This record gives sequence, C-alpha cells and structure tokens, in this order.
Amino acid sequence: MSSWTLTSIPPHDWFLCLDIDQYFDHEHEPEKVFEEGFRRPIPVGDRDVLITTFFNGNPEEPEFHFESPEPLDKSEIEEANRSLSRILGTQLDLRPFYDKAADDPVLGSKLTELYGLKRMSRANLFEDTINRIIQMRLSHKPTAKKMVYKVRKNYGSLVTELGKNVPAWPRPHQLVKASPMSIRKLGPTKRKGEFIIGFAEDLLSGQQDLDQLEQCDPQTFYDTIRDVRGVGPTSAQQLMLLRNRTDAVFPSNKSKGKEKGHRRWIIMSYGGDPDHTSEEEFRQMTACWEGYEAAALEFLFVNWVLKEKEKKQKSKN
Repeated sequence: MSSWTLTSIPPHDWFLCLDIDQYFDHEHEPEKVFEEGFRRPIPVGDRDVLITTFFNGNPEEPEFHFESPEPLDKSEIEEANRSLSRILGTQLDLRPFYDKAADDPVLGSKLTELYGLKRMSRANLFEDTINRIIQMRLSHKPTAKKMVYKVRKNYGSLVTELGKNVPAWPRPHQLVKASPMSIRKLGPTKRKGEFIIGFAEDLLSGQQDLDQLEQCDPQTFYDTIRDVRGVGPTSAQQLMLLRNRTDAVFPSNKSKGKEKGHRRWIIMSYGGDPDHTSEEEFRQMTACWEGYEAAALEFLFVNWVLKEKEKKQKSKN
C-alpha cells in the first residue's frame, strides 16, 4: 500500500465539485465521496493503479491525501501526481483572477459564492475527448455516462479491489483494436465509434500529440483539435476548458446568422444580443477574463448547474 499528499494552490474548495454531476463518472456516487473518498484508476506507466483521493476541507491550505493498495515508488508517485493534478486542478492559480473580476457585474458575486472553485477534468485529454464524443447530443446524462462506462469496461484494463473490477480508461493502443460496430453494440453510434477510434489512430501515428495539445496556446489548440473527426466548434471549446490552464478562446461560430456555443451563452449572461455582438463588444464584456477565460466560464457553468438544481428542488416541494 502507498499513501502520499499533494498540496494545491489556494484558494481551492474541492468539496464544491461534489454538487456537479458532470465532473464524475457512472460508477461514482458524489454524495459518498466526502467520507469514502474519490476512487478511480490512474495511468502509471503501462498499468493502471486504483487511487483514492481525500480532501482536507481547507480552501486556504488545500491538501489532498492519496491512498493506493499497490506499492508505488517515487517515480511512479510523481507520474500519478501529474494525472491527479490535472484531474483536480491543483496547479491552477486563480488568485489574480479573483482580484481582476471582483467588480465584474456578472462574475463578482459568483466568485464570492463559489470561493475556491476549480474545475475537475480527467487524467488526460484523450480521456476527456472520448468522454465528450460519446456524450455529445445525448440529453439523458446517466445513459450517456453508462455508455462511456461500457466502452471503458470493454477496452480499458480492469483494476481489481476487494473482489470488484473497476474499468480504467482505455489507452489509444487499446481502442484501435475496436471496430465502430463493436462500439455501436455498447450504445454509442457507429459514427461516434469511428471518431474515437480515429483519434486513437491519430495519436499513435503522430498526427496528433497529446502533450502539444495540452501545452499550446488556446487558439492553436482550438484550430488543431477541430481537425479531429467528431470534434466540432463547441466540443473544441469544451475540451479547451479541461486543460491544465486557465486561459481559453471563444471564437464566433454563427450559423444562419445565429451565434452558437459558449460565446452565445457568455454574451447572454452579460445581457447582450449574441447574434449582433461585435468582436470588440465581446472583448469589452469579458475584459476581466483575460488569461482566465476557462476559469471564468467554469464559474458561470457551476452557478447555472446549482441554480437548476434549486429550481428542481423547489418544484418538488
């Protein structure tokens, strides 16, 4: 067994994430994470290691404690930490953003209400892309998550703990062995099967590079990831938000004169007309976002999710 800790740049209140179902996978029960921890397989070298995460609950001195049933040496822990840091956002420094956006008419109050929020993602961009492609255009998210789980179960490695098998996320070399029709039998469409297999092939051939995609500037990322079949403008922007960076871009994406995607939502949040907002006007709206566009949109997104939950709860009562 191995155990270790990882500090995060404050402020960071990971417990805020437990209210956001989209951050978690089919097998996770966020309401139990507070006591039982967050458990998932983490890629370490050629194997996958089951690691359980616990948070100390202190936004000003945030620290994560990890436990694994397997003995890991120093280099393996360092490799696991790279994935864990990306998943949890421990290296994202939002302190300057709190100062820049404190007086923003839209974000100001949300920074206070959601103090310490950082997005969750998955261990790497390949996992995020598989997840995004399979779930896109599916409105019933529990069903969509189950489809992703089935793909993991059929093509990823199985990690065993206490007699239970936990499927890891498949690696590119595992997914290229699949066929679109075999993936179709698990729930996703044949075309989605073609898309995720195609992306795996692009990575193995060197046509796409995960490290380069993770580290490049937002515009380069957007232009490059859109070359991946199945990744449209909105998906490209969504995947950009999940990188280990705070910045992002939201290019205009109009269809028949109608603005679409994240840019539309941002403009509407500021009371503008998304179909008739110039680039200059958009930049003025989001002036305080500069360098922190991904973080800013996450505050809007989480606020929206929580408000929707409140509405549903009130309607039940």
